[in-house]
Amino acid sequence: MTGYETNIVTQGIVIVAAYLVGSIPTGLLLGKAYGIDVRKEGSGNIGATNLYRTVGRKIGIITLIGDCLKGLLPVVLVKLSALPPEFAAWVGLAAFCGHVFSVFLKFRGGKGVATALGVFLALAPLAVAVAVALFAILMVIWRYVSLGSISAAAAMPLTVYLLGGSNTVTAVTFVIAAIVIIRHSENIKRLISGTENRFKA
Repeated sequence: MTGYETNIVTQGIVIVAAYLVGSIPTGLLLGKAYGIDVRKEGSGNIGATNLYRTVGRKIGIITLIGDCLKGLLPVVLVKLSALPPEFAAWVGLAAFCGHVFSVFLKFRGGKGVATALGVFLALAPLAVAVAVALFAILMVIWRYVSLGSISAAAAMPLTVYLLGGSNTVTAVTFVIAAIVIIRHSENIKRLISGTENRFKA
């Protein structure tokens, strides 16, 4: 096997590993530890917001951190390795897709916001600062987590591009943002109809 072939195999293994890490259903496992299947409670989502509402603040925060780390750690490890720097973006996408389309949940999963946050903290931290600021402003004004998440996701590709992100990182950002927005389609309908739940601390 040539060096090139070895490198391709290594990258393939890393992509699969990142996907599997992302596939770990943090919220579902934490909910079950408390005797609750969060898929049957609240919004039915396995993400931090539903855990916060159905299990409690502490578990919601732990879920947020866990889902974020699923995106952050694989990307950081690749950036610290001898693999090509641009490859880190594809690893981040794999981890994100693992969360949204988990192999452990018959290719279903969460909406991907926290895992995307972890990915972008490693890939484009300045862009994350802008997106988080936008999220915070909208949360203060309207108290809709979904609206803040959708708006932050929509802002990320342009922000990454304007801050000098590479073509690869910008493309991956666009794909992740699009998936996050699509996964919020039901929330968008409820926002339009005025039936979306506001966040209560």
